[in-house]
Amino acid sequence: MPPVIELENVSFSYHGPRVLVDVSLSVERGEFLGVVGPNGSGKSTLIKLILGLLRPDRGSVRVLGGNPDEVRSRLGYVPQFAHFRRDFPLSVEQMVLQGRLGGGLQWGPWRRADREAAREALAEMNIAELAPRPIATLSGGQLQRAVIARALTSGPEILLLDEPTSNVDLRQETALFEHLKALTERCTVLVVSHDVGFISGYVDRVACVNRTLVTHRTAELTGETIETLYGEPLRMVHGHGHHHGNVPG
Repeated sequence: MPPVIELENVSFSYHGPRVLVDVSLSVERGEFLGVVGPNGSGKSTLIKLILGLLRPDRGSVRVLGGNPDEVRSRLGYVPQFAHFRRDFPLSVEQMVLQGRLGGGLQWGPWRRADREAAREALAEMNIAELAPRPIATLSGGQLQRAVIARALTSGPEILLLDEPTSNVDLRQETALFEHLKALTERCTVLVVSHDVGFISGYVDRVACVNRTLVTHRTAELTGETIETLYGEPLRMVHGHGHHHGNVPG
């Protein structure tokens, strides 16, 4: 089967120095790909190019065989920070239903299929009982699961997540990545993370981004590889990756 994501010799800049230079990447259907790199390395930019939110200065981006902006309805996206106020008077179910909007604005009436899709997504993320709760009452881990459920309601063929565990503890992070791994039974999953040591226990490959991009099978990752990427060593503590020094993700 052809790759579901293909980037060929892609370069991009925000009206200044290039953020990405000559990047090529091929992702297969059902793959779980981790995207790692130091702060400012171009990880989020890469995701936005795949989503069609940005266009490359050079090179080509193909997603599901077409231009990214033409297939965006077949993609699910969980941004790095939820773009809504936590004190907004919205229930978890209402927030999750927004994943069915398809780019428009709708506050109801929702179709039966929409509500069923929301219920299924909430159940899949093990938070069905939270449906009537105001989003302001959720913990960080609960909110992150609700945001992922929102992305799942459209039945995406590709799910892209930008730092989905930035506000959760290790136990919640472990449970979340186990869920993401299970999702690869029906969709391709790309997850941006600063924690290469942790995600290597779950993903099939790691795409190391630092203006350029190199992919590694997780078994190929070595201390030397990580030091080359981050410019300093990385150590493992209780199965969780931690950087020496101050190198944010």
